[in-house]
Amino acid sequence: MGNKTLIEKNFWQDRCVFLTGATGFLGSWMVTKLKKLKAKVVGLVRDISETKKNEFFPDAVLDATVFGSLEDYDTLLRAVNEYEIDTVFHLGAQTIVGTANRNPRSTFESNIRGSWNLLEACRQISTVKRIVVASSDKAYGEQPQLPYDEDMPLQGSHPYDVSKSCMDLIAQTYHNTYNTPVCITRCGNIYGGGDLNLNRIIPGTIRSVIREEAPIIRSDGTCVRDYVYVLDIVDAYLLLAENIDRAGVRGKAFNFSNKEPVSVIDLVKTIVRLMNREDLSPVVLNEASHEIKYQYLSSEKARTLLGWRPSYLIEKGLIETIGWYKAYFERVAGH
Repeated sequence: MGNKTLIEKNFWQDRCVFLTGATGFLGSWMVTKLKKLKAKVVGLVRDISETKKNEFFPDAVLDATVFGSLEDYDTLLRAVNEYEIDTVFHLGAQTIVGTANRNPRSTFESNIRGSWNLLEACRQISTVKRIVVASSDKAYGEQPQLPYDEDMPLQGSHPYDVSKSCMDLIAQTYHNTYNTPVCITRCGNIYGGGDLNLNRIIPGTIRSVIREEAPIIRSDGTCVRDYVYVLDIVDAYLLLAENIDRAGVRGKAFNFSNKEPVSVIDLVKTIVRLMNREDLSPVVLNEASHEIKYQYLSSEKARTLLGWRPSYLIEKGLIETIGWYKAYFERVAGH
C-alpha cells in the first residue's frame, strides 16, 4: 500500500508552486511535503491566527507569503505572474458547514468567486502548467445510489454543498472552454493533526476525552461518511498534479476515499476506545439539520488511472491523530 514509488523523486525540485489555504489544515501538510521535495512554495494567506501551529509544522516554511483573499482578483493575478507559478493547488475555502448556513454570502464569495478569480488569473499567465482544485464529496449532494462515482451529477442543495458544486463546475468549464490544465479532487472527510476547527467530530471528540468529558454528537449519530487521513490526501494531490497531462486525467475529477465508510457514533466510540476511556459515553444531541444521511465515495478511478492507494486505514490514522492532539493540547492549550 501507499504511493511512495509513484511520486517522482525530482519532479518538484525548484518548481514554483502556489497554494491557496497554505496555512490551513491540509495546506500545512502540503507545504511540509513540498518543501521536503525541494519545491519553491508561495502561499496565499488571508488571516494570521493567534494560535501558533509553527512548532507542530516546523518545516512548513513558505518561500513567500502573499497576503490577501480569494475575492481579490488583482492580488491573485499579481502573485501567479510575479512568482512565475508553474503549479497551483487551490485549497483555500470557507469549509465549515455551520458557518455557511449562518452566512451563505461569505461562503459563496470565497468558494465560488474565489475559484473563478483564481482560474481566470491562471488562464492569463502562461507559466501555469497544472492546477488542482479542491472540490468535495459534498458537491454530489444527495444521490439515490452509493458509493458516489465521478459520473454522478453535482447537485448540492445547502450553502456549503452548493458552493462546492459550483466551483467544481467552474473548474470543468475552464478546461472545456479554454483547455485550462486543471483537475479536481473530491475527497471524503479529511482528518489528521493540525485541524483546529474543533467543532469537527474527530478533533472535538479527542479534545473532550483529553478533558475527561463525554464527547458531544450534534447529529443523531447515524450519518455515514468517509474519513481519509491527511497524508493520503497529500499524496493524492501530488500524484494528480504530476499526472495531469496523461490521457484521461486532465480536466477530470477524481474521488479519494479509503473504502471504510463509518457512522459518526461508531467513529466516536472508536476514538474513545483507542484513548482507553470507554467510560465516557457520547452524548447524542440530535440537533444537526441539513445533513445528508449517507455519503461515501468510490475511488476506483484514482486507483486505476493514478495507482493511488491509501496507506492509512482508519484506526492507524486515528492513532497518529490522537498523538498529535495530545501533544498540541499539552503544549498550546495547557493540558
